[in-house]
Amino acid sequence: MSVSTASTTTPITRDEIFASHEGGKLTVESTMPLDTKRALSIAYTPGVAQVSREISEDPSKHATHTWASRLVAVVSDGTAVLGLGNIGAAASLPVMEGKSALFREFGGLNSIPLVLDTTDVDEIVETLVRLRPSFGAVNLEDIAAPRCFELEEKVIEALDCPVMHDDQHGTAVVVLAALTNAAKLTGRKFEDMRVVVAGAGSAGIAIAEILIARGIGDVIITDSKGVIHRDRDDLNHIKARYAAKTNRDHVVGGIADALEGADAFVGVSSSKVAEEDLARMNDDAIIFALSNPDPEVMPDVAARHAAVVATGRSDFPNQINNVLAFPGIFRGALDAGARRITSEMKIAAAEAIAELADDKLSPDYIVPSPLDPRVGPAVAEAVAAASQQ
Repeated sequence: MSVSTASTTTPITRDEIFASHEGGKLTVESTMPLDTKRALSIAYTPGVAQVSREISEDPSKHATHTWASRLVAVVSDGTAVLGLGNIGAAASLPVMEGKSALFREFGGLNSIPLVLDTTDVDEIVETLVRLRPSFGAVNLEDIAAPRCFELEEKVIEALDCPVMHDDQHGTAVVVLAALTNAAKLTGRKFEDMRVVVAGAGSAGIAIAEILIARGIGDVIITDSKGVIHRDRDDLNHIKARYAAKTNRDHVVGGIADALEGADAFVGVSSSKVAEEDLARMNDDAIIFALSNPDPEVMPDVAARHAAVVATGRSDFPNQINNVLAFPGIFRGALDAGARRITSEMKIAAAEAIAELADDKLSPDYIVPSPLDPRVGPAVAEAVAAASQQ
């Protein structure tokens, strides 16, 4: 989850952080006052029994007379939390609480964190199926690859509501938005571009997928062993799937070979990229070094070889931040009553984010600020419209 939006002018202390998190970051408040006997009788017994009886007779009332249809469950097994790795369900809960707070602030949606003490895909799916009456959408979060791909696919098939693994698709949507404007600034057309994606985990695969869907001319993915290509015999089934539809010119070797003549680099791995390898890229290159807190290459070095540079950090221009995408995507899907979050809806979200930067587009401003109040509503509107197409 890439959501750091704090000002860096004043250092944040450990005491400040722990004081803010003590007791958790979430609460539940009633939408009606409960200060009279009459109010209690309406909100709870005996009045509430009439509502429950009505829902029993007319299940459609569940959507209109409970919060479930507007409630997002933020679900994690704690296996890939931020940059901390597999720290377990309990330790992941502060992050999921934060995600729920962001849903409320930037999407106007209620949200509840659910951390599950199992890494078994089928157990997680079964748990969510049994909890389905309690929520209206599922945001999968911080689940390790490649298991996250299988889990998302199975949850989507099992549930009749919007489901999205944000580490995959939220990142991909914002990358597409940023790349759209970077291409505009450098005079490139998507169909003519070669983009190198360093990292074949959850974010890297999803980025490659959305770039292919959007018509990028050639995408090359690299992992810790080098370029992913069709002749490698050490690929898992996910990497093998993308080896078959990327790397048009059958490039082999390492990151240096991939960057030869590339127009854009998108880093979503913990690896480092040498400056001499960046020099192999085309003129006026685009470099998104998104590993956080330590980018694949620092912005000042990247700027020697690129016209546009972005990172995952809040203390440099062009932060690629998931909070630009996921609140509006879920809000739009729920507003439209969508049962799925489709590729078209994700692309529409990216286009909406990109358009919001048009008013002052520059090499240091290719996506709006995560705090821009226009973002959530614009993304929601675009996603809802795309769901009807």
